[in-house]
Formats: sequence, C-alpha cells, structure tokens
Amino acid sequence: MALEPDRLGQSRSDLAEAMRTLRKRAGKTQTWLARRCNMSQTKISNIESGKLTPAIVDVELILEALEAGGPIAEELLSLARTANTEWQDHWSSRRRGLDKKQNELARLEAASTEFRHFLLSMITGLLATPEYVRASIADVSGDQSKIVAKKLERQSVLRDSSKSFTFLLTEQAARWPLLPPLGMAMQLDWLASISRIPNVRLGVIPLDAYIPERPLNTFTVYDRRLATVETGTGALILRDHRDVEAYREDFERYEEYAVFGDDLRRLLSDWSTLFTRQRE
Repeated sequence: MALEPDRLGQSRSDLAEAMRTLRKRAGKTQTWLARRCNMSQTKISNIESGKLTPAIVDVELILEALEAGGPIAEELLSLARTANTEWQDHWSSRRRGLDKKQNELARLEAASTEFRHFLLSMITGLLATPEYVRASIADVSGDQSKIVAKKLERQSVLRDSSKSFTFLLTEQAARWPLLPPLGMAMQLDWLASISRIPNVRLGVIPLDAYIPERPLNTFTVYDRRLATVETGTGALILRDHRDVEAYREDFERYEEYAVFGDDLRRLLSDWSTLFTRQRE
C-alpha cells in the first residue's frame, strides 16, 4: 500500500471496519476475541469503532486468534501500519497557528520521560537562544511573539529531573549560520551551558572523520512509543513499534560518532571563537 498523506486518516476507519467485519465473518463475539487475545472487551470495541488505533502487535494477535492469513492478513497489517502513521504538513500547522503546535509538543513532552533528538541541519527550539528562535520562524507571517514565548517556555522541561534527554547534533546543525556571528557565538555558548544539566546528554558529530552513515532527516524518539521525522514540507508521526525501534537503532549508531562532555565543550568553544573573530 502506497503511503499517501490524504489516506492516513481514512486508513483508521478502513481498519476499524475491516477488523469488525473479519470478526463477524468468523462468527465470534467481542468478548470471545478479547479473552482469546488477553485484551479487554472495551479495547476490542474501541478498535472496531475506530476510537482506538491498534498497534501492529494487537492486529497480529487478533489475526492469529481468528485464524486469518494470506492476502486478508497482509491487507489488514498494511492498513494497521498506515493507521499508525500520521502526516502533519507545515501549511496546515501554520493555518492553525504555530503556537498551538507548541502546545501539542508540550503535552507530548509532559507525557514522555526519555527523549532522543537527532538534529541534522538546525538547532531545535529546546536548545535555542531567543535570538535563534526568532530567526528560525522569520518566514512566519503575523505576530511571532506568542510562538517565541511558547518555544522558550517549553525549555523548562529540560530541568525536570524525572526526564532524560539525549541530543545529537551534526557539526552542520551546530554551525549553520542562521544568525550573525555574535548571535551564533552566543548560541554555541548556550549549548555548552545546557550540556551541564545533569539529565541532559548533548553530543555533536564532528565532520572531520570517516562516518559511514547517511542520515536523511531530523527526528525525535519519545520513549519507545513514538517517533517524529521531519521533512521539508511537514513531519511524519510514527507509532508502529518497528518504525520506532528502527529510529532508536539509527540514533544509537550515530551516537558512536559524537563527542560529549568536556570534549564537546572544547569544540563548541573553538567554533564560538571562530564566529567571534568574524565579527572583529
């Protein structure tokens, strides 16, 4: 099944209807199926009504219980995979208001405890100075003050000792000159300060060595349940455990090439000095 953004929402209702039809054709009740799959009857009901998007493993359990295989099983698993993927395009987000997007991210951060951020080309708002935040949304029309305030407000989550953060930045992301030289020097100094927060692990991947990897996107992994992948025109929200684990594994590989701690801070200081000299 091709991944078409306008089909992602419809796939949830298609999956719900297909699951309901499969059970009825097998002549089984929701109670029987729930007991066989070690689920609650309410969960089965919510899956069949479309109120709950089942994980891939849930669909696999139901298919096994109903002894469904072949093309039917392949189609249902394909629907489930698509239903566990959400597309958020930049234009829709901007129409709704980017301050509302910040509220959504804040809720996601409040509900998660372990974060992995891979930053390929820019510094994320959680690590940004106010000047960098403003520069990152310079192309957004209208009053930007609310968006800036929300982004900066979200940074308080870094001080929550019940949560752990690992940020991996490529050298390109750290040094991309989104600001004039003095602003970039201040941004790099701010990264060094954040790297001292006990529950924050911040690393940079220098581009002066052999790196046999080919990262394509900026992405974030929340616990083991969700991954967001940024593209030029939007973001994919992935909930399939196989997708989430794949990005966790990618992150672990990239982590091997990063420098942390005092080595990181020396590198950031060197780059900050280079920006400062550009100003002179």
